[in-house]
Amino acid sequence: MTCRPLALFLTFLALTAPAAQARVVLPRVLGHGMVLQREKPVPIWGTAAPGEAVTVQFHGQQQRTTAAADGQWRVTLPSMKASSTGAELTISGTNVIRLRDVLVGEVWLCSGQSNMEYTMRKNSKVTVPPQPEPNPLTELERAHNPQIRIFLVNRKELAKPDSLHRGWSIAQDSALRAFSAPAYFFAQELQTKLGVPVGVISSAVPGSRIEPWISETAFRADSYYAQPVGGDPGKFYEPMIRPLAPFALRGFCWYQGESNCFLAETSTYTHKMRTLIESWRGAWQDAALPFYYVQLAPFKYSESKEPKQPLTPQTLPLFWEAQEAVLAQVPRTGLIVTTDLVTKLDDIHPPYKWQIGRRLAYLALHDTYGRSEVAACGPVFRSLKTKGQTAEISFQPLQGRLVSKDGQPLTGFTVAGADGAFVPAQARIKGKRVLVSAPGVARPVAVRFAWHEASQPNLFSDRGLPARPFRTDKPAAETAGGVSFSR
Repeated sequence: MTCRPLALFLTFLALTAPAAQARVVLPRVLGHGMVLQREKPVPIWGTAAPGEAVTVQFHGQQQRTTAAADGQWRVTLPSMKASSTGAELTISGTNVIRLRDVLVGEVWLCSGQSNMEYTMRKNSKVTVPPQPEPNPLTELERAHNPQIRIFLVNRKELAKPDSLHRGWSIAQDSALRAFSAPAYFFAQELQTKLGVPVGVISSAVPGSRIEPWISETAFRADSYYAQPVGGDPGKFYEPMIRPLAPFALRGFCWYQGESNCFLAETSTYTHKMRTLIESWRGAWQDAALPFYYVQLAPFKYSESKEPKQPLTPQTLPLFWEAQEAVLAQVPRTGLIVTTDLVTKLDDIHPPYKWQIGRRLAYLALHDTYGRSEVAACGPVFRSLKTKGQTAEISFQPLQGRLVSKDGQPLTGFTVAGADGAFVPAQARIKGKRVLVSAPGVARPVAVRFAWHEASQPNLFSDRGLPARPFRTDKPAAETAGGVSFSR
């Protein structure tokens, strides 16, 4: 008789277990208040009991499917126009899930290391010169735009099911305080200019190298990586990127590199970025997804204590060059320059995160959304021509004109003759060109610009964007592997 209660309990568990397992479960990224990508097919997916019928309803659409043998199910909603009015998305199986206040607009994924993770709380406490109104430092106090929605990835929880579906928030109050400042200001600029809802996902880890953000599969599939790759490949990709796919996105923003620059990487980093971009696009099965990223800001890497690799004042410029090389190797990419966004050269986390976000948005507006009136980048080197003692620098077609930001003589230029010794140079703007010369250099052979880790030059476009660092003496073997794409 003493065993009877136990037997009854085990029988009860056996009878109720199938019912408990038959519930429809959604990934965390699908939740109340989310933004669905407009004008693209929208996957909705999850798990259920094998063979369980699942129905998804939204905006008058209805899609049905049956869970596979492993419990996975997925439907795809046809593309929709933007909608700023919250609607209910219903997923029905044995149970019914009703996701409230769902919008349709633009969705972007922002990732990287600490400078992308840099929170709005930190942003409100930085010390910078007085800012024009509305002051971005006080954005937390007034942020209340229901058309901007944010989703902060938690490394330990993203892959786990969530019965509350509360991962998305309006960009305000405590949710915004803990959210990425660059990602928020990127979303704010897009929402202001496009006039549609914007959802932005932040998935970043301070101090992370690029390798953990790339799947192990991607590394194994590329013969370039003949030796095992350090840096824990896939460590962050698996819990923080893969579970987000196939949530429909417009594109990616990336702010990372400091940890790899400390290792004095150059062309290896270029290839790793290429691997990352291609693997992420592969995860979303969309090779056209744009990828915009941040060129690192000036910082005294050469003065770091106990470096793992020898570092010099040229370590950072060489890394800038490696970042820039991605533009020629991978289509639909874009880079922003940040040489002017520094207050202290010993601070690896420079302020002005609102400018970072806005400049990334300028790239998206110009290249992705076709807003030709938006200036996406500052002066970019095109060619060198010498005339006697003067080197003449031409730039790629530029929106606006060349200017000295502070009205002072141009800074950051050095020039070398046949001996290869670079010396400080005088430079002046002449129309669409910059003329460079130096006493003692009778016949210039090469010019470098901002080729120092501490360089904060004043050559800008009159649209407020800084010139990209360059050197004209770059070895031919390092020129983008012979592959060229338009940005």
